[in-house]
Amino acid sequence: MSNQLTPIALMAKADRACLSARALFDLGDVDGACNRAYYAMFDAARAALLASGAPVRPDIGKTHSGLINAFSEHLIKNGPISKELGRLLKRAEEIRLVADYKGDSVELSDAQEMVAQAETFVTAMHVEFIPNAPSDDDYGMEP
Repeated sequence: MSNQLTPIALMAKADRACLSARALFDLGDVDGACNRAYYAMFDAARAALLASGAPVRPDIGKTHSGLINAFSEHLIKNGPISKELGRLLKRAEEIRLVADYKGDSVELSDAQEMVAQAETFVTAMHVEFIPNAPSDDDYGMEP
């Protein structure tokens, strides 16, 4: 079995993680929501890198810093992705570290913002790189 995921498969993972983030937030699990929101962005960024044809290894998602640096270098520095979207990804990583590894929970307002930003980020990657990816409905999920 191959460990390689296609850009479309990665976007499907990103879509599911966005739905999970929203569901966890609605259930009051702010730390879980932040974790899923970050991974939605992480998978969408990885899909975008692979779909863009950037000269990156297929296992670019092996390290978080490596993926974020490659995303910045290949998709933000000279476009087509805005610096603001790049900042959202970096901030999401910081909040996820708090959610996963610190004693205190993420503030409710920060979690709500992060879930919304993940949805914005994933949508932007769909529009720019994978506009014909299957929608959530194709996975039997309701938005």
